[in-house]
Amino acid sequence: MPSHAAKQYRTLFISDVHLGSKAAKAEFLIDFLRHHEAETIFLVGDIVDGWRLRRSWHWPQLHNDVVQKLLRQARKGTRITYIAGNHDEFLRMFQGTHFGGIVVADRAIHVGADGKRYLIIHGDQFDTVVMNARWLAYLGDRAYELAMFANRAVARARKAMGLPYWSLSSWAKVKVKQAVNFIGAFQDVLTEEARRSEVDGVICGHIHHATMESFGTVDYINTGDWVESCTAVVEHFDGRMEIIHWPHTKSATPPAPEVFVPLVINGHLLNQGKGRTFEAA
Repeated sequence: MPSHAAKQYRTLFISDVHLGSKAAKAEFLIDFLRHHEAETIFLVGDIVDGWRLRRSWHWPQLHNDVVQKLLRQARKGTRITYIAGNHDEFLRMFQGTHFGGIVVADRAIHVGADGKRYLIIHGDQFDTVVMNARWLAYLGDRAYELAMFANRAVARARKAMGLPYWSLSSWAKVKVKQAVNFIGAFQDVLTEEARRSEVDGVICGHIHHATMESFGTVDYINTGDWVESCTAVVEHFDGRMEIIHWPHTKSATPPAPEVFVPLVINGHLLNQGKGRTFEAA
């Protein structure tokens, strides 16, 4: 049965959690999932950060708790679709496969309560750097990691002063002209893909910039991320879409223990039980 404290929605759209990286705000996402439940959840790519995990293994208990929370919701009947992104592109070879009740796909079509049809896609397929210059994408990922290190230092200082979480990197992104131009170009190509797909809108992630805009007859919706802005998109039961910012934790008590369900992909155990430690494969 749904939690009495949780708000109920028709659909949740979450992307760019980057579990496996130190930047992932897993505690915020767990808290968000405790307060928001839905009939359907779309995980819109880069939920697991395979790039970072290949470089160095980092998987604290909180990251395990996110996986267990989602698996538990799937067991309770929530329909969950995992759209693969570039950081978890290894999942693209498992399209159509179910893991613990979560189905993997490269893209999907979602029909809203108001009849609107949305293309659900991570968006890296339309990032020319990712597709045509992967070495540059990896270099950019390292630079981004340094920016997030600075972001964590700012966050710790603000917390010590009793101030709410604020993303330095997100603020810088909207202030730098080149970043703004890239965001605009990304919106243009995703909107055009929606037109080619003959849908009413596109819901994506990838660029860590949550927004809802209309370009002619096409709605462009980006879910944001859970390393900088801590945002998700929700669909209400009348079909209305809304961005929710969750840059804090509201729960006064820790989450209830989750029942452990092993998640195995290609013969590798992706998660571990409570109290166990990870070792690099």
